[in-house]
Amino acid sequence: MSGISDVARMAGVSKSTASRALTGGGYVSEATRQRVLEAARHIGYVASTNAASLVTGRTKNVGVIIPFVNRWYFGEVLEGVEDALLACDYDLTLYNVRPGTPSRSRIFEHFLARKRFDGVITIGLDPSPDELDRLLSLDRPVVSLGAQYDGVSSVAIDDVAVSRLATEHLIGLGHTRIVHIGGERSADLTGTVHGRRLRGYLDAMTDAGLGAETLHVPSEMTLPGGYAAGVQVVSNLRSRPTAISAASDEVAVGAIVAARRTGVQVPAELSIVGVDGHEYAEMFSLTTVEQSPREQGVAVVELLMDALGGRQESTTALLHPTRLVVRSTTARPRT
Repeated sequence: MSGISDVARMAGVSKSTASRALTGGGYVSEATRQRVLEAARHIGYVASTNAASLVTGRTKNVGVIIPFVNRWYFGEVLEGVEDALLACDYDLTLYNVRPGTPSRSRIFEHFLARKRFDGVITIGLDPSPDELDRLLSLDRPVVSLGAQYDGVSSVAIDDVAVSRLATEHLIGLGHTRIVHIGGERSADLTGTVHGRRLRGYLDAMTDAGLGAETLHVPSEMTLPGGYAAGVQVVSNLRSRPTAISAASDEVAVGAIVAARRTGVQVPAELSIVGVDGHEYAEMFSLTTVEQSPREQGVAVVELLMDALGGRQESTTALLHPTRLVVRSTTARPRT
């Protein structure tokens, strides 16, 4: 098996110079670095990550904390994060911290404390104060995607604004009886994604003089959750709204299925708008406010690389762009 000494001999340099060139652990001229890299490629030598970490103090590994791995948004973000990390020659260790599970507390109390990574990316995480304290005490760069915490750089969309935009689209069409579906009942309209999206709906309705008409129907942020809430909304003929502002595209698609199964025509009798830009949105011709989860995954990795490279002097909060895409699930209400 070829070793670092073989690479050094072929490149005509010392072992220490070859090691610095392969690990980035010190200054080496570009010409020498390329000569060493070519020698390593020629004999098929791959630098040991463990050995490199002894030289650089880096593990070339990033801890990624995510509450769900089986939902569309998180899967899309994770693909973007993984592609971007691989392009930077980094591995990732994935921690699935599902809310309310015993494994979540063990991960925060024990696994993260082992610090087998250079930095941490949190994705859509709503940490408790204790969990946030543990993250900040790791003495490693921490960046967040989808949420903003004090002292942590982040990439996010403006959840209040996107939900407000979706609701204002319905109001602009002439709807006044608009129901919001998604998330839990909570007084916290800032600490969670669904809370902020509920706030956007409420703000839009209030500013349009429709504050007395607001109605929030809780549901899980999933297609089955949207279906169950949709059945509840459309089944009562006396209180049926003319439009639904859904907290996510999955909720919106569930509501569309519920309407169709109960004989309610979309959009002739019921307009529905979502948020996310889910892969199912075009299939259901869903009007939605699109975000780009994979691009957000790439952006949060770039933020972490800036922190690791010392190019980030202060906390940064990046707002990712979104756009309203109008399809055929929204129309003017019947008179």
